[in-house]
Amino acid sequence: MLHRNMSTATTMTANARLALDDVLGDLQHARRSGNVGRLALVAYCEVRRWARQVGEQALAEHSTQLVMQSPHESREQFLGRVDALIDELEMVRQRLT
Repeated sequence: MLHRNMSTATTMTANARLALDDVLGDLQHARRSGNVGRLALVAYCEVRRWARQVGEQALAEHSTQLVMQSPHESREQFLGRVDALIDELEMVRQRLT
């Protein structure tokens, strides 16, 4: 029974890490291409969904505020906040490794 539970926990962590890699890749690609609409979509829908699923409530709140706190003063300010979100996701990724 313990072995089965440990295996399930390991699988869940691996799945969470793979899902995070996908979300982070989408966010980084949109950032590199400068696609602000895609950045907002991925930050609000994908990052928030993933963070809620794995219990990262602070990250979910951060992604919500990124999009819901509008209008932003400038495009550069929005992109700076996206960069901060990407950095936060990178830290979570390292923690899951």
